[in-house]
Amino acid sequence: MKFSTLKHHKIIVLTIFSCLFLTFSNAQDDFPQQKSEFWKNVRFGGGLGLSTGNNFFSATLAPSAIYQFDNTFALGVGLNGTYNRSKNIYKSTILGGSIMGLFNPIQEIQLSAEFEQLNVNQKFEGVFANNSDRNYWVPALFVGAGYRTNNVTIGVRYDLLYDENDSVYADAFVPFVRVFF
Repeated sequence: MKFSTLKHHKIIVLTIFSCLFLTFSNAQDDFPQQKSEFWKNVRFGGGLGLSTGNNFFSATLAPSAIYQFDNTFALGVGLNGTYNRSKNIYKSTILGGSIMGLFNPIQEIQLSAEFEQLNVNQKFEGVFANNSDRNYWVPALFVGAGYRTNNVTIGVRYDLLYDENDSVYADAFVPFVRVFF
């Protein structure tokens, strides 16, 4: 009985998704071919991170988008998802978001301010399993400066709220490479 019910649920879900797919694919023909003024000023970018070492693994996915008001000023939002694991010590999942402002006093220089709020979930393992697992929020308020060429900026930012006990960063100074298309 359960297998039959599960099979019927799968058929219903597939039928609904098929109908939605056909509706959306047909609806795309109704959209104007030219982008609106708003979307012409939106730029997408973000960061990817991958680190491995002696029994350590870390991966980060951090997409972001900005609205470019003019050649000097942009505002945007970002998401952050990170997974860390140090074998037999701990695992952590970090999820959060940010709001950023970018200012280019001249084309090659980019100044930035960014507020980031992250939720950190740490689980200890192995001989460290007796430590209390932690789940907490940590804010960061970055001010930064970088050298910009075309759509790439390389620089450093400083966390004004840095707390060495809770921050997910090893230091208050954090180098960055920012790319927007």
